[in-house]
Amino acid sequence: MNTSGRARTVLSILGFPAVLLVVAAVAFAYRHPLYELFRSAESVRSWVQDSGSLAPLAFMAVQAVQVILFFIPGEVVQLAGGFAFGVWGGTLWSVLGILAGSLFNFGVGRALGRPFVRAVFGADRLRRIESATAGGKAAAGFFLLFVIPGIPKDALTYVAGASGLSFASFIVVSTIGRLPGIVGSSYMGAAVFDRDYTAAIVVMVLASILFFLGLVFRDALHVLVSRVVSRLKSGKR
Repeated sequence: MNTSGRARTVLSILGFPAVLLVVAAVAFAYRHPLYELFRSAESVRSWVQDSGSLAPLAFMAVQAVQVILFFIPGEVVQLAGGFAFGVWGGTLWSVLGILAGSLFNFGVGRALGRPFVRAVFGADRLRRIESATAGGKAAAGFFLLFVIPGIPKDALTYVAGASGLSFASFIVVSTIGRLPGIVGSSYMGAAVFDRDYTAAIVVMVLASILFFLGLVFRDALHVLVSRVVSRLKSGKR
């Protein structure tokens, strides 16, 4: 292995832990302001009103970091967006923030390649995703995975970067595939702000059921997506 190959292997192994350390250091340094901001729903809304045009930018930055650190539940941030900006404002800023974080992940996956993705997610999980998105219909496979509840969509953006999916296709399938979930989370957050707890509970229950089914049948869904992509490649209807 040449020097550049060894350097890329080291980056593949250490890249994600390095990002974690940087974010953890920043969070620790600003722990008191962060606590004051997130100690209650009212403090978040008040901060948005006081920040004016800077509030959407700050929210998008938080949303982008959440996508990069994919183990943080994205629904929490999206709910906060709906609470702070309303349904459509929360949806818009969440989409833009998620897109920014997803493009970063896609670029990292493309730069460091399959060894990085395998080091982060494990060989077995990577194999299942690759079987569902291999070949000339990768866009269709990734779109289905982004749509299905319970599939780790933020983590999927790293895998997409290491795949043969084009940059333009990635933007389209990841954004459209995520949109229903983002709107649902923003609606729930806005309903809580408006004290429409019935609507919030209904949406939460439906989302929880879909998420639970997605988790329980994750492997079966991966197999189903693989079959659908295989049929698309063979030209069957």
